[in-house]
Amino acid sequence: MDADSAGATIAPPKRPPPVVRKMARDDLMWALASGWGDFKKAPQFGLALGGFYAIGGWCLVLLLTAAGMHYFVYPLATGFALIAPFVAAGLYEVSRRLETGEELAWPHIVGAVRKGGLRDLGWMALVTTFAFLIWIDCAIFLFLMFFGLNIPNPWDLAIQILTTPEGLLFFVLGNAAGACIALFIFSITVVSCPLLLDRDVDFVTAMITSVRAVKRNRAQMLSWAALIGLFLAASLLTGLILLFVTLPLIAHASWHLYRKVVEPEA
Repeated sequence: MDADSAGATIAPPKRPPPVVRKMARDDLMWALASGWGDFKKAPQFGLALGGFYAIGGWCLVLLLTAAGMHYFVYPLATGFALIAPFVAAGLYEVSRRLETGEELAWPHIVGAVRKGGLRDLGWMALVTTFAFLIWIDCAIFLFLMFFGLNIPNPWDLAIQILTTPEGLLFFVLGNAAGACIALFIFSITVVSCPLLLDRDVDFVTAMITSVRAVKRNRAQMLSWAALIGLFLAASLLTGLILLFVTLPLIAHASWHLYRKVVEPEA
């Protein structure tokens, strides 16, 4: 063997990309039922994370109201959905451990999320946070475009939105812009976040896999996105109280949806 051959470094074999499967008609309901089952088996984790999220939302509402920035409350509340996939990472680990029969304890859950953060899960957190900031900037721009610097009080703002053409147009455009951003984030995170927690893959591969999953299962994935929107709307209408249940339900169901869509490693 010559010196060049002896000194050459053998590259590790390239791992094939995750295989995306076609979902069956009943897979979405199965994922929801399985997610509800996980929540009932280990409610302390779901209630803690849902409560943390809800209490954080209440604190933000109080701070914004006290600062006279009530017009930020709605975009911040709806924008929470953009960072929820990363926030729910701990509950993916709970579902994984329930699936494998491993011990459930807070140190194990936190340790698994921290380990994922040291890999590429942290990059996904950066992507979702960046999208959240874009949504807030977009909301500010639209608000200033329609209302200028003459900021109405909450009651007058609601009346203008519901009774004037400009207010209705502002409401429609704002929600349409938010829906576009949310759909983009949904497409790159619906599979990628649980995938990054489950396997040692890079975040670009995880996002591509997520988009492939959405493209191959358009009807089911759009239905899942619509269900998430309905859960969020219900949570907002109850003053975030329902978030104690809806957040863990969505997180656990998302794990089982990932299991249905992405084939296990050989």
